[in-house]
Amino acid sequence: MASLIEIKVPDVGNFSDIDVIDVLVKPGDVIQLDQTLAVLETDKASMDLPASAAGTVQEVFIKVGDKVSEGSLIATVSASTDQAAAEKPEQPEQKEAAPEKKAPEQPVQPAPQPAPAPALTPEPVSAPEPIAQQTAARAAHATPAVRLFARELGVDISKITNGSGRKGRILKDDVKNFVKQIMTEGFAQGGAGIPAIPAVDFSQFGTIEEQKLSKIKRLTGQNLSRAWLNLPMVTYHEEVDITEMEAFRNTLNAEKAAGDTKITGLVFIIKAMVAAMQQFPQFNASLSADGEKLIYKKYINIGIAVDTPNGLVVPVLRNVDTKGINELTAELAEKSAKARQGKLMLADMQGGCITISSLGGIGGTAFTPIVNAPEVAILGVTRSKMQPVWDGREFVPRLMLPLDLTYDHRVIDGAEGARFMAVIKQYLGDIRRLLL
Repeated sequence: MASLIEIKVPDVGNFSDIDVIDVLVKPGDVIQLDQTLAVLETDKASMDLPASAAGTVQEVFIKVGDKVSEGSLIATVSASTDQAAAEKPEQPEQKEAAPEKKAPEQPVQPAPQPAPAPALTPEPVSAPEPIAQQTAARAAHATPAVRLFARELGVDISKITNGSGRKGRILKDDVKNFVKQIMTEGFAQGGAGIPAIPAVDFSQFGTIEEQKLSKIKRLTGQNLSRAWLNLPMVTYHEEVDITEMEAFRNTLNAEKAAGDTKITGLVFIIKAMVAAMQQFPQFNASLSADGEKLIYKKYINIGIAVDTPNGLVVPVLRNVDTKGINELTAELAEKSAKARQGKLMLADMQGGCITISSLGGIGGTAFTPIVNAPEVAILGVTRSKMQPVWDGREFVPRLMLPLDLTYDHRVIDGAEGARFMAVIKQYLGDIRRLLL
């Protein structure tokens, strides 16, 4: 006997209105458990939506271009009685969760929340707003989800005077358009004008081809531009002697069985950074939205920038201070593979405390990575190389690794940045110190 099962969007973290960029099934298709039904895309990554039941697709409720959130109905599947029984434990949870998601959507006019030192809330360079317009801005209303979205982008929602929703309700698209307008006009915080780059018709010089940026690259560019304009960043460059560390790493890998995941130098850098963050807790902190407080985190999660065909994504390794070298190696390999395959879930990219961006597999001698705000620092890694190093008596060949630490100068001063890098250098130069 067959039973009809609803397949819905699972927990995707604090995200809503996720774009549907591909639908891979249609009514009548026979699907397997965990088979990809659709591909979703956010500003951080694209991800596959797996089937939570096997059977025959009866109806598909989404199409390319739609926006979905946690709990959105994707499809109905006709499954066997055994399969339906397997799904029953999940159904009560989904039914109970639905009102919790919908309840915040009903407020008539929530009181305006204090603006959190917005990164993109310039005052107009023209005459002040008329009183009637200011009143309209205060009266404009939005759901808690939209207010959260605005806060994440650093937007003072009271500056958005005309909502496109019913009765003037501010929608996410209104927030996005506000950000686009600010970036296009080139206003930085405080009202200082930045001239826009003039448009050029390149076709007058020869044949051209236009290709639309992926959503990840487009929004990543906006986020980095915002960080660049609002954070006073300093980059500190250093070289680390990893000769002994590399010898130890090669020894460990030689002991591994065929097919085991090999340990990379990046894992040792992660462990050294954890030890340094424990000594310098200001590197594991974030500045409050109003710029008045420093929020110290009691957990240590490290983001690893991964290059993918769709753009740069940053999966997060959680609680790295509690994990050993082999466990981190396996987790890093798993997250990197999922990132390149577009299978990262949004929860996999949230909660980072500091980021590592490694170009070691490509090359280079140094670069200046941009801080992934609201984090306060990012460590850049480039390719190591053998160099002659003076030991007091003669030049000896040593394997030297370039490191580049960019930090938010509002939180970290130059001396603290230098000391932090010196500790990382000390740990990587003699990894036995990590045992102390």
